[in-house]
Amino acid sequence: MDTIASLFSFITWPVSWVIVQFHKVYGFVFGPDTGWAWGLSIVSLVILIRICLIPLFVKQIKSTRNMQVLQPKMKAIQERYKSDKQRQSEEMMKLYKETGTNPLSSCLPILAQSPFFFALYHVLSSIADGKKIGVINDQLLESARQAHIFGAPLAAKFTDSADKIAGLDASATSVKIVTAIMIVMMSASQFFTQRQLMTKNVDLTVKTPFMQQQKMMLYIFPVMFMVMGINFPVGVLVYWLTTNVWTMGQQMYVINQNPTPGSKAQDAYLQRLLKSVVASGEVKARRKRNVVKVIVAKGPDRNDVERKFITGLAKAGFVAEPDGTVSRSATAAADAEGSAAAAKRQQPKRQTKAKRQSATVQQGTAAKASEDSSSKTSLEKKDEAQDAKPTTAGKPARSQAKSGQRKGPQRPKHPSKK
Repeated sequence: MDTIASLFSFITWPVSWVIVQFHKVYGFVFGPDTGWAWGLSIVSLVILIRICLIPLFVKQIKSTRNMQVLQPKMKAIQERYKSDKQRQSEEMMKLYKETGTNPLSSCLPILAQSPFFFALYHVLSSIADGKKIGVINDQLLESARQAHIFGAPLAAKFTDSADKIAGLDASATSVKIVTAIMIVMMSASQFFTQRQLMTKNVDLTVKTPFMQQQKMMLYIFPVMFMVMGINFPVGVLVYWLTTNVWTMGQQMYVINQNPTPGSKAQDAYLQRLLKSVVASGEVKARRKRNVVKVIVAKGPDRNDVERKFITGLAKAGFVAEPDGTVSRSATAAADAEGSAAAAKRQQPKRQTKAKRQSATVQQGTAAKASEDSSSKTSLEKKDEAQDAKPTTAGKPARSQAKSGQRKGPQRPKHPSKK
């Protein structure tokens, strides 16, 4: 570690200068020889570096998201040019160029931060050895050696011998306890940060090898930090714990405000946006209007989460406009209810062969019984009709009217015609 840190000795002067400037400010409040003054100086150094690295962090987020989207296409290229590695590489580079994706962008924040990390390690190691470095003179060197954080000197390590720790005016027990707690906190923060990215900000509908790599990193990185942490001075542990906490908070903000499409974080974000629109009747923030505008522009290419949001707006009586605003609609709620009802319709479950045969037998029996009942009913009706006819037995038959003669009572004939 000392050999690697010496390679970045060119940056130790600006790192030591920044620490000394912050130390002047905090030393005025807490005292120049206290652990708070030197510890907060290291924390402020981290915050300053991470603020400068925010543009790289944004590129990292975009690159990671683009890599997730491109995984199916990359896999198709690998399968198509399996036997031609050169053509495979050319097609990969062409895909990166067309989509504006840089695979190394996800590593840029770590690579950019590494020189400062090793420079700080070199400064603290020199303080532990009693050597002047950068702008730290004899007076500042003695002040830094006297600074303790919860009883542990800034330059002490978990693996240091008892004699070396005693030379820094501390006990080996306190150093081991403080460093062990900080190592565990550093590894836990790294694990939580990676887990937050995997569980909330990943499109779960796309299963790619990239997700498997992320799962491996979820467990590998914390173990690496735990193994390497025993060789870090307390000041470096303060530095790395601070940067992990910063990364965790920064990532949490990005996930809540700009989540990956199709992820759980996007579902939670759109549900919050839906509640806000229903309560106020409008999309207030410009950034939120841009989100709605993008969703409307996708049209049928929306994912399930975005369709759920559009349906929720319609049920509440709103329609999303192409410019990102919303307007009230009387028919939107009815259309949404109709589409929701259609979506809930399910096909009947497929019956087993035994059930189908049983149903067929029952239908045949019912049809035969219905036929017998129908024929029986027709015979009964016929008999009833015959019974209803008047009988002529025992009654004199009425004389039928002759042809050409009117029916009904006849006039008496004239006496001359008798």
